Amino acid sequence: MALFVHHLTHIDVSLWCPERGLTGCSWQVDAHLDGELGEDGMLFDFGEVKPWIKRTLDNGLDHTLLVPTKAPGIDISECPEGLCVRTATPYPMEVRGPAQAFTLLPWEHISLARVTQLLSEELTRARPRNVTRVTLNLQEERIEGASYGYSHGLKRHLGNCQRIAHGHRSRLHVYQQQQRQPALEAQWSEWLDNRYLLEQADVAEQTATTLTCRYTAEQGEFSITLPAHRCSVLPAPTTVENIARWLADSIAQQTQQETYVEAFEGINKGATAQAAP
Repeated sequence: MALFVHHLTHIDVSLWCPERGLTGCSWQVDAHLDGELGEDGMLFDFGEVKPWIKRTLDNGLDHTLLVPTKAPGIDISECPEGLCVRTATPYPMEVRGPAQAFTLLPWEHISLARVTQLLSEELTRARPRNVTRVTLNLQEERIEGASYGYSHGLKRHLGNCQRIAHGHRSRLHVYQQQQRQPALEAQWSEWLDNRYLLEQADVAEQTATTLTCRYTAEQGEFSITLPAHRCSVLPAPTTVENIARWLADSIAQQTQQETYVEAFEGINKGATAQAAP
């Protein structure tokens, strides 16, 4: 006997890739629960399935930086903020923050299949009565057209979005004269892909080649140092509302046309903005 729940929740993370560097990801979560019926004729109450799984994921790797600790050029140490993660390839990066902002995985490379197996095993170990096995299916959103992954942190957020290196994979829709503009969507998505977005007020240090973002949030002290060309500095906090407004303003100025933008934050959520040149 089994239960299934499709589109149960989403996971938004950043991960360190030895080939691409800091990468923003969003994964849809489906769940399959095997077990035996109880005296009430149920395997597990549907009303409890979603909050139990979502609570486990929220308290685990969701909204963290996933680090493959056996990848080349990775160095992890304790620091006053909690943990310090340094990388060497494909470019140098340093991230500091409380330990709960990181998920350290003893792998050379992070794959969706391995993360899926890890989470399925974790939930199975914590399974409720009647359930014998929990199997998750994690998958990227199928996007026709432009998309980009980005990483950021929101210091004013009271939840886990305050972690300085979490991310999303997002659609981008750009309209001019009430028509989608695929060429502009592709141009801006390609430019934004795998960038770090930060607020101007959080720039702590900047040289000709590097940029450091630093802030204090409810969970603790955070900082990240990256090559400057991997960063995009916004005049306001990097909420999806401000990202949409920034993109609409930038594209309107670039094209000298009134522009309407739908900017997504991961899967099935986002914000809109409109701007004139």
